Amino acid sequence: MQDSTNTLLLEQLIALERLLHQPAVRADAAAVERLLHPQFREFGRSGRSYSRAAMLELLAAEDPADTTVEVVSQDFALQMLGENAALLTYRSAHRSPDGHISRPSWRSSIWRLEALGWQMIFHQGTATETF
Repeated sequence: MQDSTNTLLLEQLIALERLLHQPAVRADAAAVERLLHPQFREFGRSGRSYSRAAMLELLAAEDPADTTVEVVSQDFALQMLGENAALLTYRSAHRSPDGHISRPSWRSSIWRLEALGWQMIFHQGTATETF
């Protein structure tokens, strides 16, 4: 892909990734199902492994009205893994209403272009120092 195409794809995947950070989207099972590939797998920051079904169940249990934590993300980078697959890496953390930062993590997601559009097939969070 050309640089301008990569820039556009980077922007698109950042937007999709950040959708998954939004409580209203996380509470919408249909929206999450569109974003997560049927073979989705996550290795969480906690060290636990999650299937798509487990992630849907976990997200359904969250309170979409909970505004005590905001996910902030930065330093996104894109690496193409093929014509229809991309690796998105970035750093994220939780920010409380008083500005306190917690749970700093490196994040990596593999996105695949499918008939429905780009879907996340893999995600991993790794604890890191505060940034």
